Formats: sequence, structure tokens, C-alpha cells
Amino acid sequence: MTTTSPISLDGRRAVVTGASRGIGFAIARAFVRAGADVAVIARDPNALETAAADLRASGRRVVAEPCDVTDAADVERAAAAIAQAFGGIDILVNNAGSSGTHKLLGHPDELWHRMLAENLTSVYFVTKAFLPLLVGRGSRRIVNIASTAAKTGARYTAAYTAAKHGVLGLTRVLALELAGDGITVNAICPGFTDTPMTERSVANIVAQTGRSEAEARAILAEMNAGRRLIAPEEVADVALALASDASGGINGQAIDVTGVETADELRLRVLQRVSADARGASRRAAKSSVTE
Repeated sequence: MTTTSPISLDGRRAVVTGASRGIGFAIARAFVRAGADVAVIARDPNALETAAADLRASGRRVVAEPCDVTDAADVERAAAAIAQAFGGIDILVNNAGSSGTHKLLGHPDELWHRMLAENLTSVYFVTKAFLPLLVGRGSRRIVNIASTAAKTGARYTAAYTAAKHGVLGLTRVLALELAGDGITVNAICPGFTDTPMTERSVANIVAQTGRSEAEARAILAEMNAGRRLIAPEEVADVALALASDASGGINGQAIDVTGVETADELRLRVLQRVSADARGASRRAAKSSVTE
């Protein structure tokens, strides 16, 4: 893994939950390529260590901390371990989550509680535990991975949609509460993304409707504004921009990533270019001072 990023996170320390695969792994990979040291969290220790080994090929420090983010005590334990490893952190990405569907008539209470625990309460537990490692340390970033479901509704997704709406509400509250500490809090709202979680949705459609896998994927792609599945790396690019120094003026926002460039996405693309240009100018100035 030798590819570098036009945005620099040199010297930054980041925590990414749900980082063993999918969007979380793509974000962690984007961060190490940008020069950050990263602590990755996931429930499955074997999958997590495999992901961490891949990330360590970047040459950056990578700490793998298995943790159940729905268990407050386990989250506190993980935060203490990462505090000991890193001393403090600069970036927190709440990515861990899962999906589940059922019509409200006869909706299982277990599904409701599980969706809230894995998608909303986990964000509360993780942010609460890691906040002391962020406060009082200058410009810091929290990025919550929500969903387009945080802004809209879809049939048979009562629990998941309620949870993701909650993530967006929590994001906005924390943005106000923490602004005075120099911490920005933003949410990313991806549409259907080409990840293992979407593959489970595809399998569910195939099982329930008898459609082919290709037809099921096309159905989900049509639900995105761009009529295609989003690549995890596209979400990671937005997370990287929000984690950068140049994003200090963006706070309490919910950025859609749906395959169509919205005004928010255009603004982030401009921000990325400005950051890259500034980095290039700094390098040229340093080179000039050496040769003079």
C-alpha cells in the first residue's frame, strides 16, 4: 500500500469503528495513506487483524482493538487501551452499524432494539468514551457515518431509519456543544454502497422475490440518485476531507454521497483541491528555501 493522498493528515491519530471491511476499512486506508496513525475497531478479532495487517503496509502505526461497540464497558476498555497507545486522538469516525428490514406489522422487538443499539447507541457510547481524548487539544474532528435513510424513509426499514435519523440528530447537537472546543462534528449520508452489508440486502431481495442477483443489485442502485452503487472509496474521500484541517468551517452538516454531485459534495471537492494546492505550495516553498 504505497499510494499517497493529496490531503495530509501527517501526525494525526484517528479512531475508526467498524473498520475490518467495507466503508470503515476504506476510511482507515485513506487515513493511513494521508499520513495518519489509526486505531481500528471491530467486533471480529480475526477480520480486524487481517485488515490491520493490510493497513500496516502503509508504514503508519496501526492499532487493532477488538470491541463490541454496543457494550458500554467494552467501549470504555477500548478507549483506555487506545489512550495508552496514542496518548490522545485527533479524529473519531463512528462507522460501525448494520441493517435489517421488516414491515411494522409484526415487527420483532429484538430487531428494533438491535438496530438502535448497533446504529445509534453505539455512536453515543463511542463518542462519550473517546471525547475526553479529543477535548482541549485544538482542532479536532468527529465524523459519523449515517445514511440517506437519516434524511428520508423507506418501506420496511422502521428501526434502521429511526436509528439513522437519531445519528443525524446527535451529530447536530454535538456540533453545537463542541464548537467552542474546536471540535467539528459532521455526518456522511451514503446511499447504497458496494459493501458486504449491501450484499446481504441483495441476498434478501433474491430470497424474497426470486429475482437474480444482478436484478437485485440493479434495484438497489436505482434507489441512489446516481443510479449506481457507491464505492466505499467515494465515502472515504469525503471522510478524509472532513477530517482535514481545511474543513474547520464545516460543522453540523450531513453530506450526501449518492452518485450525484450535490452542492455539499462540490464544496468538499473544492476543499480537497484547495488543500492539495496548499500542500504543493508549501513543498515548493520548502524546496526554494533549501536551494537559495
